[in-house]
Amino acid sequence: MLDQAVAFSKSRRDVDGATGRPLEPCAWPQAHPCPVVSAVSADAVVSADFARFVAQRNADEFVVEQLEADVAQLARAYVSHPLLELYVEIKRLRNGAFELLRGRQRPQQTADLYVAASRLCGLSAHVCLDLGDYDSAATHVRTARACAESAGHEGMLAWVRAVESLIAYWTGRYEQAARLAQAGRQHRAGGSIRARLASLEARALAIVGDRAGAVAALVDAERSREAMAGHDEVPGVFAFPAAKQCAYAGTTHLAVGGRDHVQQAITSADTAIRLYRGAELADQSVGDLFAAHVDLARGHLLLGDLDGTEAMLGFVLDSPPERMSASIVRRLSALGRELGGPQYGGAAQAAQLRARLQHTAVLAASPAAHSPELPT
Repeated sequence: MLDQAVAFSKSRRDVDGATGRPLEPCAWPQAHPCPVVSAVSADAVVSADFARFVAQRNADEFVVEQLEADVAQLARAYVSHPLLELYVEIKRLRNGAFELLRGRQRPQQTADLYVAASRLCGLSAHVCLDLGDYDSAATHVRTARACAESAGHEGMLAWVRAVESLIAYWTGRYEQAARLAQAGRQHRAGGSIRARLASLEARALAIVGDRAGAVAALVDAERSREAMAGHDEVPGVFAFPAAKQCAYAGTTHLAVGGRDHVQQAITSADTAIRLYRGAELADQSVGDLFAAHVDLARGHLLLGDLDGTEAMLGFVLDSPPERMSASIVRRLSALGRELGGPQYGGAAQAAQLRARLQHTAVLAASPAAHSPELPT
């Protein structure tokens, strides 16, 4: 009887007994599919569309790695190569980073691109600083800060404060320059940035006459150097080597004034030159070497040594004017005015040196010396 029941069930499952036609596998008519199945299928299409959206990206890890390598190479080359050799490439890479960020990437790659864009804007700001275009430098550095904030990168946020402090310093807002440097020290960043910020603060405080604050900031810079956690992520412009710290210390001691500080300034500037000369050629900052030589010259001048002043200026005056930044031109002009002071009584040596300084400053400040708008 069970065998008969099984046989009957099979015949009912496969064929309609009344008509002899095969039965439909679903109880719902073919023209009217099950609504639950249709809804689930449509929902799966939405997920598939989003998966395709996620897969569509304009930058992968290799593109980001190459961009980071290019930025590091430019940052290192910037300190020792002529500006015109690098400006076009900085601009090209920066605009390329902007375009990539307007597309789609994975979240980590987006963050890395924001950091790269921040650094490239920082390099653009330095170009403007060296040309004396401080308004444009401020615009670039604001974008650099926005990109660093988007990436949440504490190191770049601190570095941006340092550049903002530089802009304030060279536009005569010394107290603001000191405050910006102090604000930058609030960021938790490794590497040499804390020594840079303390050095910037010291130099600005010295200019406004806060001798005690300047000396305390110099001590903080030394402590930060000794307690430096880790290495700088990117070399060149984004690092603050000991040689540069010595150059800043020399400028600060000169601004503090007094015979003892002038002697310390000469020692610091001389150390900066020695350290840079001992570094690899690519890491020898031309701008800092100029600044240290001018500080040495002024130190000798303040000690009444005109021969020493002329000897220290030889390196600067014999260099191509196009290598000199706006800040170096200002230092040369200030030193020239100082040589015209009554204490030198119109001495022939002082007058001749002053004329050479003025001539070099005029050549270095001419538009022909710095013309970054090259065809791309």
